Amino acid sequence: MADLISAQTHQPCASCGSSDALTINTDGSTKCFSCGEFTGSRQLNTHTMSSNFIQGDYVDIPSRKINKDTCRHFGYTVGTLNGEPCHIASYRNMDGAVVAQKYRFKDKSFRTEGTPTYFFGQNLAPNGGKRLVITEGEIDALTVSQAFDNKWPVVSLPSGAQSAKSAFKKHFEWLSSWDEVVLMFDNDTQGQQAMEDVCNILPAGKCKIAKLTLKDPNEMLMAGKAKDICYSVYNSKVWRPDDIVDGVEIYDLLKNPKEHLSIPYPFPSLNTMTRGIRKGEIVTFCAGSGIGKSQICRVIAHHILTTTEKYVGYIALEESLERTAQGIMGIHTNQLLHLEPHSFNEEAFAETVGSGRFFMYDHWGSIQGDNLLGRIRYMAKVLDVEYVVLDHLSIVVSGIGDGDERRMIDNTMTMLRSLVEETKIGMILVSHLKRPDGKGHEEGAITSLAQLRGSASIAQLSDMVIGLERNQQDPDNKNQTIVRVLKNRFSGETGIATALHYNQDTGALNEMQLNIENPF
Repeated sequence: MADLISAQTHQPCASCGSSDALTINTDGSTKCFSCGEFTGSRQLNTHTMSSNFIQGDYVDIPSRKINKDTCRHFGYTVGTLNGEPCHIASYRNMDGAVVAQKYRFKDKSFRTEGTPTYFFGQNLAPNGGKRLVITEGEIDALTVSQAFDNKWPVVSLPSGAQSAKSAFKKHFEWLSSWDEVVLMFDNDTQGQQAMEDVCNILPAGKCKIAKLTLKDPNEMLMAGKAKDICYSVYNSKVWRPDDIVDGVEIYDLLKNPKEHLSIPYPFPSLNTMTRGIRKGEIVTFCAGSGIGKSQICRVIAHHILTTTEKYVGYIALEESLERTAQGIMGIHTNQLLHLEPHSFNEEAFAETVGSGRFFMYDHWGSIQGDNLLGRIRYMAKVLDVEYVVLDHLSIVVSGIGDGDERRMIDNTMTMLRSLVEETKIGMILVSHLKRPDGKGHEEGAITSLAQLRGSASIAQLSDMVIGLERNQQDPDNKNQTIVRVLKNRFSGETGIATALHYNQDTGALNEMQLNIENPF
């Protein structure tokens, strides 16, 4: 019958004095739509609890200077387990159901029932907002929350400092929904290392570090420094990597230079000129319409998948997931799988698309620039993707909205450049060209940096620009593509690197002899 009880709306709020902004939910939790204060459930939903979970009472905890109201806010109780008194920290999912409990006994030993996979207190702040504070343990979360009169969202790690990195990866999108995430981990070696491990998972500028003068927040509270806890949050500084280096410190790097780590293209002559593909670089392939930009990207992605253990992200904004997968698998089996029915090849799937190292973006016809960049960051930070194909730039720009194309391309390239620097992925980018004077690219017109569509920023912010040239109208050479390096920041070598022959029956691209004097 409890499920039939209605929520009580338009109630007075004791926190802000509003006469009708408070709602009391059926589980006893409250939400004020004037001041925004939320209090947790005043009763445990026993119908959602495991039979192994236990209940306790909300009481003051004098030994920690934690009051009863704070315990009630978090659902933190005191009870007994097998006759022994203990603290009970209930971990809830985003629906408020208990999924795990941690028990802390008088001798400071712990026991856990279930697996805590959420942050402690995460269910109290499901939708993101201005500021989130994260501590190591539950008592510290209660401490910081109490210092702010339980009005600011505070959570703690599921299983202490050692769980920080996995928790941040698992709840990446929820954490990213906050304007700022303030870390108040313990002031010890483990806590400081945990902060270093997680700070660079979130977008640059989002993580802040709160400095403590004692070991942890509760020790601050016990020492009568509750106000200092608040000050440490207000004065928290944006985390930045150590990027200012004294020249003296790079002595060993200069004396023993490291090898530039590259992976090869599937085309030896292109490797000779470019020295392969490197992480932290943007390689832009450009050509006219229908020249074969997408196919060369598929061939390169397939080569990375099948010759290395690297993880690949593939974002093809003009085709479906099925078409992308068919293209990659077809290169593996020497078949054009999208043109005619073929029996499903389990081995080809397992070695390419189904390898567990290949990720795609299902854009569902909706392409928003910021959303797309967030998904690339997610691939890099959470899925450990090292090389990303983005096909193509013009559609990304069109997804941003109406406006000046040149400015939008400038902004998008700047964001992509920053993203590559932040994540250290290798990006293979596809860009269209402007139509040249005279014969068009479909008739074999030579590519140049000046023809890059819309903005000089494509050439300026790319590390490598490679033009593809093919005369679609030449009956003898219509399957021959010239690969011309237009920019090469790594070695400086430019010019025609190789020629590729496209097999119309299999989709394969293979190097061929080229007559430089008369390429077409």
